[in-house]
Amino acid sequence: MGNARESLAAARLLYREGYFAFAASRAYYAMFYAAQAALLGRGLSFSKHTAVVAAFGRELAKPGLVPAHLHRYLLDAFDLRQMSDYGAPGAVGREQAAAVLTRAEEFIAAVAALPESPQQV
Repeated sequence: MGNARESLAAARLLYREGYFAFAASRAYYAMFYAAQAALLGRGLSFSKHTAVVAAFGRELAKPGLVPAHLHRYLLDAFDLRQMSDYGAPGAVGREQAAAVLTRAEEFIAAVAALPESPQQV
């Protein structure tokens, strides 16, 4: 969970400095690293982002180990990261970045509360 927390801290700094697209991208990575840690705690490892996102839904959200809306948060953050990293400059604004930061905080808190989530990932 260390990478998740560091990415979230970086996202907050980027947001404060007005780098909204970069903040949104880092917020996604915070969620991605948390999802990876939760899956790793269950002996599951994936190399592709889409596989991690799908497995998070299948292994954690669908069985109710985490609130189902967290999978939607991860899916939406993935899409926003695509727009942030590959879209036109200014494609991600202040409101979108603020929303994904708030969601990332909730996501990381929920995953960190899972007993099987390694805290050092």
